[in-house]
Amino acid sequence: MRRRLVDARVAHLATVDAGARPHIVPVVFALAGEVIYFAVDAKPKRTLALKRLANIAANPAVSILVDHYDDDWERLWWVRVDGSARVADDARSREDALERLAGKYSQYAESRPHGPIVAITIQRMTGWTAGDHAAC
Repeated sequence: MRRRLVDARVAHLATVDAGARPHIVPVVFALAGEVIYFAVDAKPKRTLALKRLANIAANPAVSILVDHYDDDWERLWWVRVDGSARVADDARSREDALERLAGKYSQYAESRPHGPIVAITIQRMTGWTAGDHAAC
């Protein structure tokens, strides 16, 4: 599961707002030990007051899902991480996250994100695969 998580290029972040309404968005991310980082970057957005950040402030419980679809259903798999999210506001966490993100995504190596960095501490990891059940 960890290998698939590390290798995934995009994940889906699930948060809930103060009214318990779900919100899911794609994110790019990097894994560092038991922490997943993602950044608010410069891609066009309607506002920088992102719902995902407000949701995390209201309820830090989040899920991250990476998955693979193939028309050969023996190759399907998914990995879900449940954890607790927070904005990483200390300089050391921010720099570590940016280094890891830049190492994984050339866009971040060329232009470092200036927005908030979110750190998700992994509490549980689950997964499923249709093929080799020992692999996930």
